[in-house]
Amino acid sequence: MLHIYIDGDGCPVKKEIFRVAKRYSLEVSVVVNKKMSVPIEPGIRLVVVQEGFDAADDWIASHAGQDDIVITADIPLAARCLKCGSRVLGTSGREFTEAGIGDALATRALMDMMRQMGNVTGGPAAMDNKTRSRFLSKLDEIINSVRLL
Repeated sequence: MLHIYIDGDGCPVKKEIFRVAKRYSLEVSVVVNKKMSVPIEPGIRLVVVQEGFDAADDWIASHAGQDDIVITADIPLAARCLKCGSRVLGTSGREFTEAGIGDALATRALMDMMRQMGNVTGGPAAMDNKTRSRFLSKLDEIINSVRLL
């Protein structure tokens, strides 16, 4: 059965995912390093992993499987989940694919190097309504394509 895994620490679209999952009667696991509140509803589960570097990522990568959906902005986690056959959607509405993950990893490494050199500062742009809409549209598209398999 299709399951959605959310890399929950810092995910800006959790509420949207909960609404969509409820509409499709899907199970959701929100995986975090520190306890947070999630709606107390059937199908929504909070998974608090022990603290440690990449502990949440490790949990998601070991549980997500073929045709599950993983929501994350973490490119290395996206690469791991793609290898398991999961569909991976970034929080900005961009789907990670096998064809594009190599470029995404290379760009991430380049940007990390630029930040370390002080050439790039700041983080991602704030989430706006257009981005939320793009995310919801892509999530809907992925759910429907997986359900048709």
